[in-house]
Amino acid sequence: MKRELAPEHSMDPRGSVEEAPRPSVIDNAIYQDGLRVDTPASLGDAIAALRSRPGAMAWIGLYRPQEDELIKVADEFGLHELAIEDAIVAHQRPKADRYGGTLFVVLRAAQYLDQPEKVAFGELHVFVGPDFVITVRHSEAPDLAKVRRRMEADPELLRQGPQAVLYAILDAVVDGYAPVVAGLQNDIDEIEVQVFGGDPAAPRRIYSLSREVIEFQRATTPLIAMLEGFDANSPKYGADEELQRYLRDVADHAITVTERVAGFRQMLQDILIVNSTLVSQAQNEEMTKLTEASIAQGDEVKKISAWAAILFAPTLVGTIYGMNFDHMPELHWVLGYPLAIVLMGVVCATLYIVFKRRDWL
Repeated sequence: MKRELAPEHSMDPRGSVEEAPRPSVIDNAIYQDGLRVDTPASLGDAIAALRSRPGAMAWIGLYRPQEDELIKVADEFGLHELAIEDAIVAHQRPKADRYGGTLFVVLRAAQYLDQPEKVAFGELHVFVGPDFVITVRHSEAPDLAKVRRRMEADPELLRQGPQAVLYAILDAVVDGYAPVVAGLQNDIDEIEVQVFGGDPAAPRRIYSLSREVIEFQRATTPLIAMLEGFDANSPKYGADEELQRYLRDVADHAITVTERVAGFRQMLQDILIVNSTLVSQAQNEEMTKLTEASIAQGDEVKKISAWAAILFAPTLVGTIYGMNFDHMPELHWVLGYPLAIVLMGVVCATLYIVFKRRDWL
């Protein structure tokens, strides 16, 4: 019976990146006692081969499968419809949900793109059952072919079944975070140089990198609780003790990554504050220089004004006495000329003393 899935939409505002069409079934294998014993040509053949081999395990790798393909897989393996909805829509947060005997895990792999200074995320859905592992990828990362080669090269580990495959996938995803951490650290170091060098482009770069760090933090932080839950429930589901140690090692690496990412976020906030402080200081210094220049200009204006006033007094007196009118009796005084000179000197001296006391001169 074909299922009717409830409509669900992605909440990712950036949407998905369109990629070239490719086959949805990437690899399809049956394993027994840690060895590949069959490579079925189709999903139907894989299911038939699994049922014909007691104790075998199917590992099916899907890449962007169509909805009807996922529904077919769900019907054959008894996958819950809510998990299938998440796998179809994608853009889910990292999580682990258990539906009866099937574990549904969502992981977000990450790659650092140095040139645009962005973190590219890839989403991976893993269905883990008693005798099967189904992986659904919605991007190129992570490289599960490498994980499969690693497991096939270690039959002892692969013999432990689906839980061992889940461990290997988790380990590959967490190990893939290391280059991202290194890339972000390098960019933060460069930003520090920019900030203290007074580069005006630094704030924009800080903001852009902060968004990448926050998104990376959203992808890594939920892993801690997820891995702790796996470790706590390992005895319940019969996980090998050595496998439990491997899971704890992955958890340690994940904790280290999340701590580094949290530190990056705080560092970027601190750098932004330092940048604002340096910009404010530079603005204050510029304002101080402008104020000092304005004060200096004011002093010069006052000096010029004072000397202009001083020189204006004798100019005024001289102008009056330079007017040749017959009805100016003082022009015929013997002391008229010395009196005019003395008057000019007295006025100039008075003005000089007044301006000097007011620090205009």
